[in-house]
Amino acid sequence: MSGPLPHTVSAAPWTPEAEERLTPEQERHFMASQWRLMWWKLKRHRLAVLSGAVLLLLYASTLVSEVLAPYALDSRHSHFIHAPPQTVHLFHEGRFVGPFVYGYDYRLDLETLTRVYTPNPAEVQPIRFFCRGDSYAFWGLVEADLHLACPAPGGTLFLLGTDRLGRDLLSRIIYGTRISLTVGLFGIIISFVLGIVIGGVAGYYGGWIDNVIQRLIEIIRSFPELPLWMALSAALPVTWNPLFIYFGITLILGLLDWTGLARAVRSKLLALREEDYCTAARLMGASPSRIIGRHLLPGFTSHLIASATLSVPSMILGETALSFLGLGLRPPITSWGVLLAEAQNINVVALYPWLMLPVVPVIVTVLAFNFLGDGLRDAADPYR
Repeated sequence: MSGPLPHTVSAAPWTPEAEERLTPEQERHFMASQWRLMWWKLKRHRLAVLSGAVLLLLYASTLVSEVLAPYALDSRHSHFIHAPPQTVHLFHEGRFVGPFVYGYDYRLDLETLTRVYTPNPAEVQPIRFFCRGDSYAFWGLVEADLHLACPAPGGTLFLLGTDRLGRDLLSRIIYGTRISLTVGLFGIIISFVLGIVIGGVAGYYGGWIDNVIQRLIEIIRSFPELPLWMALSAALPVTWNPLFIYFGITLILGLLDWTGLARAVRSKLLALREEDYCTAARLMGASPSRIIGRHLLPGFTSHLIASATLSVPSMILGETALSFLGLGLRPPITSWGVLLAEAQNINVVALYPWLMLPVVPVIVTVLAFNFLGDGLRDAADPYR
């Protein structure tokens, strides 16, 4: 090197107070609450934020399923059985028309005995938006007929094809979203109540109470999960109302999924119950339920939230598997598992592959919950 490196020296006098003064960014970080720190760290996990937005949209769609679906749940089109998906176009013969589909010409192939549908370019069917269509009972209470998208008058709009009864698959997937997502949501509520209460009792009291609860958990976890679900689901009477079957499946999924959470709560409480603030609350006469609920559980609420997001996918997959095997929800209730049950025959799938499309929202939902759970689990320790 040819010369000394350029450098500058501050001429300001040095004082200890100046050395200890925090920058605005440091002060903002140190004064923030735990939840705000979690949110800042979660925002840096782009995939978790995107997954949360996807789940928010999916759950929001369950509030207006009837409006989003092009057809009513029980709407049948006997002339379009196993019709393939219609492609949306914008231009016809080089001219911009707007979103539209071509109508189908139908013929029966006498050699293979299959229905053959061919698009008819001369039959342009514009898609209508915010229109009047099939009538429905909104949430089973209010009669209405407003839809986000409708077929042209006298036309069809089968964006994902139809099933063996000529029912629009997209509409049935939208209706099934409400059932499949709420099964996991209600199931996790049951599981959380049991896991927090039983795990809290075991972790706070310890001793023989803890031993009894741990042996009970080991017995439950020793059974294979899916066969146990199948056995309990098969015990539900076939003559029950579909609504009772729905709540029965939800109860089964919740009653068998609390063991992992209970052990996590127990291990946390065993460590926290010896802290000074817990001892002080006990000496001041606080009841065990108040100590657990007001002093111990809030210390790892963030971990509970992360555990919840990772448990919901297993319940959705459980309901889907049971319904696929014919032991879960049954028609007329529509869920993703019920829709996939129609695709059990490999010959049907080979001829009509669009019947497997209900597996797509299952995969998207499970991946979104797992990515969100990973992000929340990392954000649960914002100081790391």
